[in-house]
Amino acid sequence: MNKSGADSVSTAFEAAAAKYAEQEFLHVPVESCRGYSAHALTLPYAEARTRVEAIAARLRTAGYGSGHRIAVALDNRIEFFLYFLALNSLGISIVPLNAAMSTHELSFILAHCDAALVLTHEGHAGHVGGCVSRVAALHVVTEEARAFPAAARPPVAAPNEAALLYTSGTTGAPKGCILSNEYFLEIGRLYTGLGGYCRFLAGDRLATPLPVTHMNALAVSFMAMLMTGGCLIQLDRFHPTTWWQSLRTSRATVFHYLGVMPALLLKAPPVPQDPVEGALRFGFGAGVDARHHAAFEARFAVPLIEAWAMTETGAGAWITANREPRHVGQRCFGKAPKGLTYRIVDESGIDAAPGVVGELLVRQDGENPRRGFFSGYYRDERATEQAWAGGWFHTGDLVRVGEDGCFFFVDRSKNVIRRSGENIAAVEVESALQAHPDVLAAAVCPVPDELRGEEVFAFVVLRESGSPTLENALRIQSHCLQSLAYYKSPAYVAFRPELPQTASQKLARAQIKGLAARALEAGEAFDLRNLKRRAAAVRE
Repeated sequence: MNKSGADSVSTAFEAAAAKYAEQEFLHVPVESCRGYSAHALTLPYAEARTRVEAIAARLRTAGYGSGHRIAVALDNRIEFFLYFLALNSLGISIVPLNAAMSTHELSFILAHCDAALVLTHEGHAGHVGGCVSRVAALHVVTEEARAFPAAARPPVAAPNEAALLYTSGTTGAPKGCILSNEYFLEIGRLYTGLGGYCRFLAGDRLATPLPVTHMNALAVSFMAMLMTGGCLIQLDRFHPTTWWQSLRTSRATVFHYLGVMPALLLKAPPVPQDPVEGALRFGFGAGVDARHHAAFEARFAVPLIEAWAMTETGAGAWITANREPRHVGQRCFGKAPKGLTYRIVDESGIDAAPGVVGELLVRQDGENPRRGFFSGYYRDERATEQAWAGGWFHTGDLVRVGEDGCFFFVDRSKNVIRRSGENIAAVEVESALQAHPDVLAAAVCPVPDELRGEEVFAFVVLRESGSPTLENALRIQSHCLQSLAYYKSPAYVAFRPELPQTASQKLARAQIKGLAARALEAGEAFDLRNLKRRAAAVRE
């Protein structure tokens, strides 16, 4: 048990509910729940505890308990957090599901995670239900408290597992990160104890549009409010036109962001809904474009605090620019905190000279180097040990450290595209492309995007039967939308007679990235970005 007296997410919630019973715990602005509610939704701690206890009682009656996993596709709704807390109180691990994924993607996760039950709402029942098949039982959450299907699968999770969170891996297939209760508690303690610009006050209200299927919303913002008695303002997603209005009406004091958000907000003309100076103390996030950082702070009078962490590192390796010097506009994410040991290494794994760019390796100082990190990849011990090769966690991020000890983000060494906060494995998109009958070979890489940070660029080598036309580019993208979430599909398609390779017959990734930049500049790629929308996703 930790210093706060909590040994799990649910016991931390119980303590908060007892202390802050009448204070607001969860809030959804009306702009974020119009599809299922005519008015904003607010839930005080005491009422949330009552609802959590009722859900837990029904699950217990159905035979669910410690060691079970339950997959949840409830979007960014209040019900997601209530079910998370109810599951946690019974020792059940949650598997958050992104219902925007294709049938192929969801089916893989459900088959891999060994969930005993899948929960969703009526809007996703058809799509999610089509992925369940014989893998697990399905339960559609409604206002009526119906009985759950009886538990039929045996427990599979370790006693302290709180969540199994899937992230895109460089090998293509998503990996399930095992997250313990201590993982969540460590994040809550670290974030609320940062100080500096990130000082939390009694009654804080934190707004986030980030998806609950990611570590930021699942653990960072949620645990910060839970552990301080604050109110989590959960938006369905980022709406540039109503952003400031939502924060104003919900009385937000802090917000979380991704790099794409400042770019869109700066493009909008000034309106009365812009923030009142002093109402918001700070924004917390990562990846703000260096060109926009200072401009955003000057216009909106809110500091954007850049931080670095990964789902795998949790609070074990978390770096924040919460104090000066922040080096605004230079992609700085702060200095290494006490207890974090790091190395910057070159491609051979040799320590780089001071100030030289290299891959960031991290671990905790002391007897437990993995403290605060994830517990491992589910059903993939080999990948876990590879990530921890040599006793250091290999982040895949290229950074440099300045003379004052500040870290500066440079690039990713892993072949991953970071689009609007989503990590997209290039090899996963390449596999989808190569399944098209007209495609002989494909190479995918990131290209800069003004609004989304990066976009997916695909080079395609056609078979003799194919021709390099816009019509074929559209068919290829449509094919990808059949098996991938919409945001993973190629935004640009360019045709080539062959792909550059290394001496070992592997794709020459660095050269391909340069070719993509030149193809964009020369107008030699088909621009299909306007078709990458949620409604455009065609599911099997």
